[in-house]
Amino acid sequence: MSGFLAWIMTAIMQPRWKVLLAFAIIYFIWGSTFLAIRVGVREVPPFLLAAMRFLIAGLALYAWMRLKGTPSPTTREWSSATFLALLIFVFDYGLLFWAERRVPSGIAAVMLATIPVFMAIAEIVFLRTQRLTWRLAVALLVGLGGIAVLVGPAVSMNDAPVDTAGAIALIVAAISWSVAAALSRKLPLPAAKAMSSGAQMLSGGVLLLLAAALLGEFRGFRAQAVSLEAWLSLAYLIVAGSIIAFTAYVWLIHHESPTKVGTYAYVNPVVAVVIGHFLGGESLGPRTIVGTLLVLVSVVVITTTPQKKAINDSAARQVVELSEP
Repeated sequence: MSGFLAWIMTAIMQPRWKVLLAFAIIYFIWGSTFLAIRVGVREVPPFLLAAMRFLIAGLALYAWMRLKGTPSPTTREWSSATFLALLIFVFDYGLLFWAERRVPSGIAAVMLATIPVFMAIAEIVFLRTQRLTWRLAVALLVGLGGIAVLVGPAVSMNDAPVDTAGAIALIVAAISWSVAAALSRKLPLPAAKAMSSGAQMLSGGVLLLLAAALLGEFRGFRAQAVSLEAWLSLAYLIVAGSIIAFTAYVWLIHHESPTKVGTYAYVNPVVAVVIGHFLGGESLGPRTIVGTLLVLVSVVVITTTPQKKAINDSAARQVVELSEP
């Protein structure tokens, strides 16, 4: 009886509409951020735009956690956060922002959805924490086949050619995130997930700013020449993509299983492709549709393989905590 009463109290205190709203936020806001990135990088240098996004979002999240009484990371934790930030924010987000000057936002989202594919390969070949089964082998081949379709030659007039350099940058970005996700389970980080994410965002913002300076992105850049549309895209990335969606995740992960929350990985690419087509005017030809389906089938199979459940739950937390994309 006590269990039944507890269930009733939970249902009363946590209305279903809140759960549905939180899922809608992480599904559609994160899916739409790919187009927002593409709009922003048309006028703002990519690494500089990424730096502004994560510096501001990281500062806001860090300050919020400090005001709540969460202790600041230790020196060792800051070192770990900075190392992960190099992999995640410079080599993943930085390359994503750079690639979106060359590659449609929908295809960029699908390419980054291959992160579980590269994680599985790393666990099988290098870490040896996963056994290669027929199920996984087929899923990996399907996922790699999806990448090949996306970057391959056009098959119809509706298929725009994919820039080779942009495609390579996105593959490197996905691999970099995969390495960071594996290392994050071994490095000392703040116990409070929001503080850990804030520290990594803040460190990543600083590193991205340095990268922008080294790449000469400040030369010739005039903030007053940037249109309102580009600034609004940056504001959307900061407020909606990094703060609102992250807050929804933090609430949702305490009320639903990480496996359910991790379903964003299947939905976001579809949302990004649809929004990119209808709002961004991006082509939606047979190659994009087939490549997307192959990648999504691969990701679903890999992330639902029983032997990898615990690993995938941890990976889902790591990916979402950092507000991908």
